[in-house]
Parts: sequence; structure tokens; C-alpha cells
Amino acid sequence: MTNVSLLQQITDYSSRADPYPLYAELRRTPVHRDETGTYVISTYHDIMNLLHDPRISSDVRNRTAPDTGLTKEEEGGVLPPTFLKLDPPEHDRLRGITNRSFGPPHTPRRIDGMQGELRTIVTDLINGLDGDTIDLVDRFSYPFPVSVICRLLGIPREDEAKFHGWADTVAASLDPQHGQDAAERDRAAQDARMQLGMYLNGLIEDRRKSPGDDMLSQLITGHGSDAMTSMEVLSTAALLLIAGHETTVNLITNGMLTLLRHPDVLERLRNDPRLAVPIVEELLRYEPPVQLLPNRTPISDIEVRGVTIPKGATICLVLAAGNRDPQRFEDPDRFDPDRKDVQHLGLGSGIHSCFGAPLARLEAQIALAELARRLERPRLVEDPPPYRQNAVLRGPRHLAIAVDGVRP
Repeated sequence: MTNVSLLQQITDYSSRADPYPLYAELRRTPVHRDETGTYVISTYHDIMNLLHDPRISSDVRNRTAPDTGLTKEEEGGVLPPTFLKLDPPEHDRLRGITNRSFGPPHTPRRIDGMQGELRTIVTDLINGLDGDTIDLVDRFSYPFPVSVICRLLGIPREDEAKFHGWADTVAASLDPQHGQDAAERDRAAQDARMQLGMYLNGLIEDRRKSPGDDMLSQLITGHGSDAMTSMEVLSTAALLLIAGHETTVNLITNGMLTLLRHPDVLERLRNDPRLAVPIVEELLRYEPPVQLLPNRTPISDIEVRGVTIPKGATICLVLAAGNRDPQRFEDPDRFDPDRKDVQHLGLGSGIHSCFGAPLARLEAQIALAELARRLERPRLVEDPPPYRQNAVLRGPRHLAIAVDGVRP
């Protein structure tokens, strides 16, 4: 195995089920210049330092190196870039406005106040699980976060079904399957984005005339520098839909897969739902829903471990490799919900740390605790399960679970 081919091996689908031995190999060269010219960073402290380094940009306009091809744009080209892809001060303006309508510290009760609604959605989904074999992804992990985002944005209940359809179509374009016609898939995704954009635009106009207490209403009611344009609101709503949806699907599905592989921990959770909090934190370290941050760029020459990374180069931060760095975590390849120090990279860090982290944590805690409590004798049908094609958003595409029934 040669260092020059490691990134290609990591992103190859054959490694999707278990990339961790390759991550261990990668850490032997903490600053690895791949044959594509990408600088790959894989150790915990180096990643953490770069996530907090103001010389590292998330704006692709600062990159002079060729595109890595690891990511696919989440939005159509009509919308302005989301704050995820911007640097200060514009990043700070847009993220600050969004944060004021999302949660702490400006709206501290929004997420906590959704607990009852989240439990209701989870209960309804589990009640609908019938048969002796269920696909957790299709029947639970995918529909749950979309329903949550609908409630968060204030989508009328009668429109949730078509919103689900658009979200599924757009998500499919980010995770292409073998045998699909690429042109047809992209046309369907573009059509779904257009319909979703037209729908949200109409809803935005309705909220301007008659605002409610939902997040969409709050995004459009600012004044002066605290106001978003209609296009910025659309772009932010698209970000919440795609980024919030995709990561939560993986967190829940990877979580249930890990618990089924560790039945002793699953049994503990069944008997004590409070264990969901440390379990989710350890899952974010052990099987993070976002494995790589592939498109960072230095705005000036920087030096990492004696290696000069030139201005405009592409930097790939391998969060999942850092999360299993033995220089940072004791026995890092062991899943241990009793681990005392879990300062993981699973939700990023610095100014681009996961915006939806409080909601994602709560969704996963409630979902896993209820699945553990209500599924009777759950067991894996296939291990490893089939994984998604996407190397960045790594998680099972299907997770077949055999059960003896569903408890009330």
C-alpha cells in the first residue's frame, strides 16, 4: 500500500463498509499530499487546529487547485452560497441571523420545546413498522428528520408529503446509485429543486404578510443588516433541509447498526434511556455521519508539521480519522459509551461547527432510546449492510433488521 493512492482507496466504494484501517494508515503521514494535489490531514490535533485557523477558507472562490470531485453541490446554481460555504464577515452575518431563529442563546426554548413533537413523530413511525423484517433507513431514519425540518420551518401538515418527495429526490442526486441514468437523475433533482424553491418562495411571501412563530417567519422578519434577502432565506432553508436531513439519517442509522453489533450496550439502553446521551456522543466519535471535510483552502501559505501548504490548495480534513487517533483517545477503535473524555470531531469545531448540532443530538437520543425500548429482539439481517455511495456522508443505504415484534 502506498501513500500516494490512499485517498483514492478511502473514497473507493469497496472501502465504504470499513474505512478505518485506511484511516490508521493515513495517520502515519499526518500531512499527506495526495496524487491529486490535495493535502490530506488525518490527526486529531492538526484537524482541530485547522478548524480554528482563520487562514483556512470554506469559500471555493479562494481555491486555485482543481475540484477534488468529492462533493456535489447541494443547491442549484440559482441560489447564493449558504453560510456553510462562506467566510467572515458574510458567514457571521448569515449564520448569526439564522441562529437567532434556531436556538440557544437567542431562542433557547425552540429546540427543547420540540421534544414532545419529536417523540410524537418517533412514536408514529415506530407504530407503523410492521412485518418481521424492516428497513430502518426507508421506514424510519429518512422520514424522521424531514418531518422534523418541516415542523421547524413551519411547513403546513398537509404539505409534508410532497415536501418529503422533493427532499428524497434531491438527496438521491447527492448519493447516486449504480445502474441509474445520471442525466435522468439530475433532471429529476433539478425539477425537485425548482418545485421546492417555488413552494418555499410562496410560503415566504405568505409569512411576510402573516408571520407565525416558526423559523421561516423569523428568518424573514429582520431589519437592516439583520435581514436576509428572499434568496438568502431560500438558500438557508435548502441548507437546513439537505445538511440537517442527510447527517441525521446517518447518525441514527450508524447508531442503530453499532448498537446491534454491541447487544450489551443495546440492552443497557433499553433499561435506561438516559444512556442515550453518552451513547450519541460516543457514536459521533466512533461512527461520525460526516467523515471528511474535503474542500478547505488556505488563503495564504501555511505550515503544518513542517510541510508548507500553498495558498489556494485543496485541504481535506478527515474527521473520522482524527476521531480514532490513538494520540488523543485511549483504545480508539473500541465503542465505549462510558468513555470519560469524548471531545470528538463528529460535529466539526470552530466557526463552521455543525449548526444543527443541538437538534441532531436530540433527534438521535430520542430515536435510539425508543427503538431500543420498542423493538423486540432486533437483529441484523446483513452485516455489513449495503452502504451509500457517498464517501463524505457515510452511512448504510439500507439497514434490514429482523424483529419479533414492536412493543406498545
